[in-house]
Amino acid sequence: MTSPIHFLRGLAVVTLVTVLTACNTEPAVTGEEQAILTHAPVVPAAITRNHPTKVIVELETTEEVKRLADGVEYTFWTFGGEVPGKFIRVREGDQVEFHLNNRPDSKMPHNIDLHAVTGAGGGAASSFTAPGTGSTFSFTALNPGLYVYHCATAPVGMHIANGMYGLILVEPKGGLPPVDKEYYVMQSEFYTGGTYGEAGLQPFDMQKAINEEPDYVVFNGAVGSLVGDNAITAEVGERVRLYVGNGGPNLVSSFHVIGEIFDLVYTEGGTIANQKNVQTTLVPAGGSAIVEFTVDVPGTFIIVDHSIFRAFNKGALGMLTVSGEENLEIYSGKQEETVYLPEGGGIQEIAAAPAPPADLSFEERLEAGGRVFAQNCAACHQPEGQGMTGAFPPLAGSDFLLADRDRAIGVVINGLSGPITVNGTDYNGVMPGVRLSDADVANALTFVMKSWGNNGPEVTSTDVARVRSQH
Repeated sequence: MTSPIHFLRGLAVVTLVTVLTACNTEPAVTGEEQAILTHAPVVPAAITRNHPTKVIVELETTEEVKRLADGVEYTFWTFGGEVPGKFIRVREGDQVEFHLNNRPDSKMPHNIDLHAVTGAGGGAASSFTAPGTGSTFSFTALNPGLYVYHCATAPVGMHIANGMYGLILVEPKGGLPPVDKEYYVMQSEFYTGGTYGEAGLQPFDMQKAINEEPDYVVFNGAVGSLVGDNAITAEVGERVRLYVGNGGPNLVSSFHVIGEIFDLVYTEGGTIANQKNVQTTLVPAGGSAIVEFTVDVPGTFIIVDHSIFRAFNKGALGMLTVSGEENLEIYSGKQEETVYLPEGGGIQEIAAAPAPPADLSFEERLEAGGRVFAQNCAACHQPEGQGMTGAFPPLAGSDFLLADRDRAIGVVINGLSGPITVNGTDYNGVMPGVRLSDADVANALTFVMKSWGNNGPEVTSTDVARVRSQH
């Protein structure tokens, strides 16, 4: 028989457990709201409510032709009309009512697999949607974190490779620490019938995808989507958080911001900042990461996949433009310039770009040549042909270039090393040979000969073939 004292002790324990459980119990789902979805690089505002609610998400799948690179188009399959798909932001414990609609002019059925869903297929089996129809399913966001979503309709790889992926953030109950700026950056690769830069509407190439040999590796769906006027921005002293995703479908990203160090990294999209002072973080295909840093000095900080040829030869390059006052103690800039003569140096090669279509008009040749120049030459000789003092000679107003057409052709196709004098200034460097078609060399040189005030001769494919045959 239990004594009264033991009974009272037991009652006290049960009561204490009940009280503690009640204190830690999440309030019931209350109310309803429409999710605010945003296109990259914009992120919806942080969630301020302190209770779960019913969140209605409406997303449309579309198939449309858009820019992949300058002069290059591609038929993207999208969630919400852009690549990557729209950013979705909900709270841990929310009940999400998901509406997926497939536009009537689509040619393919689509569905959605959200890695944030606990349930078979991540919602894919419940969301198979034919053109002109819609599907609805619900799930509770049980686990906080940054998750990828993608289409999982067969052939799954093709749907992902054509652009069907995005990110969903499930905020923890207490939210994430506040920051000044948040941005959405998602890497992916494209496999096209033509090689990098080949003009026109490019088809998907299944064999290249199977072989994992992409022609493009990009941020936010296209070459140049985060550069120039499209760069993300911040002010000195602001704290920046990047929600980084990798749609794949194949490659792992080595995510890096040149000139910045990640103060905190939430690896693999989890909600614990488990690394500090990180230079480069891996983002798996179908995975994510959250990185945070405070910007201390102004400048343009280049965002890359540090598998570096992807950045400078396939498009995985973006920009963070920071404005504000200099801090010369943190970074001085160039303090002195002296002469240094390196040893050796040999002619190298840059991989070939594809030949443009034949029978172009002069204006079309200039446009095609401008693309070849931008893809192969502008990084060194600069976008306006101004060159870089002490390193790369100018092409604008260059007496060396304009004096001898055949010599200029030979330099492009064979490379050049050793001392030269351009406009009275001595240079001694190495220019790699560029493996381009005769038409591409002719168009690029014609573009240079006729740009930035130059009044040089037009260069034809016949000229290039003749010079090539002499070497």
